[in-house]
Amino acid sequence: MASAAEQLASNLNLGVLSKATELKKRLWFTLGALIVFRLGTYIPVPGVDAAVMGEILRQHGGGILGMFDMFTGGALGRMTVFALNIMPYISASIIIQLMTAAVPQLESLKKEGESGRKKLNQYTRYLTVVIALFQAWGISVGLEGMRGSFGPAVADPGMFFRVSCVITLTGGTLFLMWLGEQVTARGIGNGTSLIIFTGIVANLPSALATLLELGRTGALSTFFIIAFIFIAFAVIGLVVFVERAQRRIPVQYPKRQVGNRMFGGEATHLPLKLNTAGVIPPIFASSLLLLPATIAGFSTDAADDTWLTRITNALAHGQPLYMALYMALIIFFAFFYTAVVFNPTETADNLKKYNGFIPGIRPGQSTSDYFDRVLTRLTAVGAIYLCVVCMLPEILISNYGVPFYFGGTSLLIIVSVTMDTVAQVQSHLFAHQYEGLIKKARLGGRGSPRPR
Repeated sequence: MASAAEQLASNLNLGVLSKATELKKRLWFTLGALIVFRLGTYIPVPGVDAAVMGEILRQHGGGILGMFDMFTGGALGRMTVFALNIMPYISASIIIQLMTAAVPQLESLKKEGESGRKKLNQYTRYLTVVIALFQAWGISVGLEGMRGSFGPAVADPGMFFRVSCVITLTGGTLFLMWLGEQVTARGIGNGTSLIIFTGIVANLPSALATLLELGRTGALSTFFIIAFIFIAFAVIGLVVFVERAQRRIPVQYPKRQVGNRMFGGEATHLPLKLNTAGVIPPIFASSLLLLPATIAGFSTDAADDTWLTRITNALAHGQPLYMALYMALIIFFAFFYTAVVFNPTETADNLKKYNGFIPGIRPGQSTSDYFDRVLTRLTAVGAIYLCVVCMLPEILISNYGVPFYFGGTSLLIIVSVTMDTVAQVQSHLFAHQYEGLIKKARLGGRGSPRPR
C-alpha cells in the first residue's frame, strides 16, 4: 500500500515538473523573442544619419510621428530596420475586420470556422505587405528631403537608396509579423500585442527619470509628484476594473427527451464587456487629430500658410477644440467599432438556432433588440471611461507641464496586454493542475478492487 502511494506521488510530481518545465520554456522563448525585437530597434537603416533623424523627430514630436515613435520604442526616431514596427500588420488586421462586416464574401469566410480564419489571416498578411511597401516608400522619399543642423538626413539620395530603404523597412515589418506569430504559438500571450507593449515600456525608465529630475530641480513640487503617483495608480486600478467588467446576460436552454433520457436544461450566460471597442477608439481619434500638426510641421511654407497655422494652433495639445474633438471622436469610434465587432441580429439568430433563449425575452427580433439596448448602454459607459482615461494626460501635460509620456492609449495597451498575459499564464497553471488530478483519478481507479 505504501509503495503504491509513493509511486502515485512520484508520478504526480514528475507530471507537474514536466508541465512546469514546458511553461518555463514558453516564458524563456517569449523573453528571447522580445530581446531580439529590442536589439533590432538599434540596427540603423543604411544611408540614414541617425543624429539628423533624431533632431527632426524632436522638432515634430507633437505630431503623428511622435505617437508612432512611442509605439516603436524609439525605432522610428533612430530610423532602424524596425522603424515601421508591426503597425502595418495592425492596420491590415483592422481593415480586414472592418471589411468582414461590409463584404459578403469575407463574412462567409468568417463563418466557415478554422479554414475561413486561415484564409482571412492570409489576406491580412498580403495586405500587410502592401501597406508596409507604401509606408516604406513614403518614408524613403520623405527622408531625402529632410535636413537638420548637422546636414541632410540622407547622404546619397537616389533610386538605390529608396529601393534599399523600402526593402529594409518592409523586411523588418514582415520579420516582426513572423516573430509575433511564433510568440503566440510557442510562447505566452499574444505576440503582436507583446511587441507593441515592449516598445512602449522600453521608454518608461527615461520618462520616470525625467519626472524625478524635474522634482530635483524644483520645476515640480514634491507634493505634486506624490499626488501624481497616487493618481497614476488610481487610474491603473480604474483601467483594470473596467477592462475586467462585463455584463452577464443569462441564457437558458430547454430540456429535451431522447428515448428515456433527458438532455439540455443548462443555464449559462453571455458575457458582454463594458469596453468592447478596446484601445481602437483612442488610436483612431489621436491619429486623425495629429495629422494636421504633422502636415504643418513638414510644410516648407507653414509660416506663410495662415489657415494651416490657425488649424494647427487650434488643434494643439491642451487646447479646448482639440479636447472637444478628441472626446467626440473617441465616442464615435467606440460606437462604430462596437457595431462592427458585435452583431446583435446574428447573435440572436445563433441562440435561436440552438434553442437558446433569454428568460423573459422572446427569441428572434425581441432578443436582437434587447442585445442592442444593453450594448448601447454599455458602450456609452465605456466611451465615457475612455474619455476620462485619455483626457487626464492631456490636462496634466497642458496645465502642469508633466512629461507624462504614457498617454491614455499607451496605458490601455500596457494594462490590457499585462492582464491578458497573466490570464494565459494562469490558464497554463490550471491546466497542469487539472491534468494532475485526472492522472490521480485514473491511477486510483486502476488500483481499486473490482466489485464481485
